[in-house]
Amino acid sequence: MLQPKSNTPFADEVPWSDRITAYDKDHFTTYMRLLDASADNATEEEMAHVILGIDPAREPERARNILRSHLDRANWVVTSGYKDLFAS
Repeated sequence: MLQPKSNTPFADEVPWSDRITAYDKDHFTTYMRLLDASADNATEEEMAHVILGIDPAREPERARNILRSHLDRANWVVTSGYKDLFAS
């Protein structure tokens, strides 16, 4: 099985905040990979397996939930949260 390219484990659900969190910073590369894969029309199964390292055949609900949580947060980061990165 392919291993995710993050040294920080993935939470089952991204900790949500109205600000960029330490979790977001630790998983920024993963967020960008998910957005890129989504833009390239990768399937949820492909993204869960290749990027998150979860076997969607063995854990379909977990794979879907973790993927959705991280993809939603990735979208928030690039549409709103990025402003925190540039705030003084």
